[in-house]
Amino acid sequence: MNSPADRVLALYEAHALDWDTDRRAGIRSDGSPAEKEWLDHFASLLPPGASILDVGCGAGVPIARYFLEQGFEMTGIDASPTMIELCRSRFPRASWSIADMRRLELGRTFHGLIAWDSFFHLDHDFQRRMFPIFARHAAPNAALMLTSGISHGVAIGAFHDAPLYHGSLAPDEYRSLLSTSGFIVRAHIQADPRCGRRTVWLAQHDG
Repeated sequence: MNSPADRVLALYEAHALDWDTDRRAGIRSDGSPAEKEWLDHFASLLPPGASILDVGCGAGVPIARYFLEQGFEMTGIDASPTMIELCRSRFPRASWSIADMRRLELGRTFHGLIAWDSFFHLDHDFQRRMFPIFARHAAPNAALMLTSGISHGVAIGAFHDAPLYHGSLAPDEYRSLLSTSGFIVRAHIQADPRCGRRTVWLAQHDG
């Protein structure tokens, strides 16, 4: 039987519309994302009109929408065909592709890369393998932002009564992997209360 980590993609595809509804319910009353402070910090490291790759973009709301409204060029990838179809219908001028981040090879670089609430669904080994993938898609001085757990381990949540895998490495290992891949940590907060107690890493490529 597949592990919970192996079943994440099928689970999100099976409940893509439910996930989209839940995600949009978290938008603030003024229309801004709950992650606004971090999105703005990320954007402050980018040039005007920069290209952004959203790794695990979901249905495009609220994050891709927020960046599009700021005038950035968005490319999103997700393994769920249903979510990508929602993105295409909502934001037809952006670029959307069905793809597994673990095997990502777009053949181009971006000024910014974001993996918000997506990267942490990978198991430990695949998380380690993602950092060279991030680096290959990073333009000089590109910003990278992702969410993780607070310590090495596995947490199994639930989504529509099915187990939902979350994995995390230790903070020191994340720092080492970022450094080895050419990224300098610009900000890191564990369990930030401003955005649902997410643990956030913001780094910048020094290449």
